[in-house]
Amino acid sequence: MKNIEFNRKTIVALLLAGSFIAILNQTLMITAIPPVMDEMGITANTAQWLTTVFMLVSGIMIPVSAFLLERFTTRQLFITAMSIFAFGTLVAGIASNFTILLVGRVIQSVGAGVMLPLMQTVFLMIFPVHRRGAAMGLIGLVISFAPAIGPALSGWVTEHYSWRVLFFIILPIAIIDIVIAFFALKNVTELSKPKLDIPSVILSSFGFGGLLYGFTSAGNNGWLAGITILALSIGAIALVVFILRQLRLNHPMLEFRVFTYSIFPLAVAIGMIAFMGLIGVETLIPLYMQNMRDFTAFEAGLALLPGALITGFMSPITGRIFDRFGARKLVMIGLSIITLSSIPFTRLDPSTSLAFLTIMYSIRMFGLSMVMMPIATAGLNQLPKRLIPHGAAMDNTMRQIAASVGTAILVTVMTTSEESLANTEVVRPDIYGANVAFMVVAALSLLGLIISYFVKDKRISQDELERMDQERLKEKEQAKEKLFEKI
Repeated sequence: MKNIEFNRKTIVALLLAGSFIAILNQTLMITAIPPVMDEMGITANTAQWLTTVFMLVSGIMIPVSAFLLERFTTRQLFITAMSIFAFGTLVAGIASNFTILLVGRVIQSVGAGVMLPLMQTVFLMIFPVHRRGAAMGLIGLVISFAPAIGPALSGWVTEHYSWRVLFFIILPIAIIDIVIAFFALKNVTELSKPKLDIPSVILSSFGFGGLLYGFTSAGNNGWLAGITILALSIGAIALVVFILRQLRLNHPMLEFRVFTYSIFPLAVAIGMIAFMGLIGVETLIPLYMQNMRDFTAFEAGLALLPGALITGFMSPITGRIFDRFGARKLVMIGLSIITLSSIPFTRLDPSTSLAFLTIMYSIRMFGLSMVMMPIATAGLNQLPKRLIPHGAAMDNTMRQIAASVGTAILVTVMTTSEESLANTEVVRPDIYGANVAFMVVAALSLLGLIISYFVKDKRISQDELERMDQERLKEKEQAKEKLFEKI
């Protein structure tokens, strides 16, 4: 038993470290963009691709991760993903021009996109159902801490050293992780060795990539911009064809039938709403503080930091509470806190203090810690082991899309509300626009609370899940046989 525990702890530590630097890397370039622009002589729009491309490629890789988890061992996939990430980090660190730097970021994101679904899947495989909440709470800690530290670390490093140092801080951690994994990591996932369906990969890339880029473009260029309409149209058409193809394949790349399992669709919907609100508020508060109130970027980061730290600290605790009491009450309390703490943000004015923003955001994040990982765990707990990679990939993909959709909608609401009052006597139409956007956030949180009422705490053992899954598969085979007999 001691050996099993030791192996489990090693696997957990390796995956947490790998995912931490992958997620950290997502926000690391935000405050490093100005020095990169100065050194390489590029515009802000061009430099913005350093963050946009990372989000896009990661979003494309997440749906593919379900296939990869079934095709390759945990050890093979982790070492390969981390090696690709490390190589991309090296390329970015020594880049002599912007093109090479962008290529480095693309290579990084190919490896990083696999890490979070891999970590979730492995944790669900190595921990029994009654301990999964605490395990997933550790993932919540990483997801909260990494983005919070990213801008602060990036700002401090670029102020004292070159932006290239950011990549050389991450590189040794990635290399150490790879070396330890080579000797210590064992396979824990179930391999079915599915064949790669090339059309599915292409359709998935255009579908999810098109939607992610389209919604990002909507936030930057507007919903009626040619590039926005084109990207969303291509994304929507490709995604519909992709879904239809997956439903016809015997071994789909991404199994959409996970949505037929118990509370999984409700869990995904609540997770999307919570993540939409999280990313939306993290976008709106800095816009309000820096563009409308002349706070510095450091002060805007300072307002968000305590909330992120609270979520990170609370995630393992709420995970243990989930293991004892289930998700329903925890999620309902969390969403109630999120909804109530969103209301004060609808009454911002030119004198709102930094302390007020920090405290209210921290309360909101306290509520979020009761929602994000518990509801994800509750949904994934309803799936048999063979579908856990698909469930984790689906959940993460939907959250990525929700973040892009949420940001685009909230920015649009803010700007259109501001423009509608441009020629009126309202003193600060820009702040009014921010307040209206926060009203949408509060409404979305309330919608999530209503949905959570329908979540049921079903405590089903893994053996029972596997038995029910075998019955489903048997019924499916019998239905096929009857169909062939009729033909």
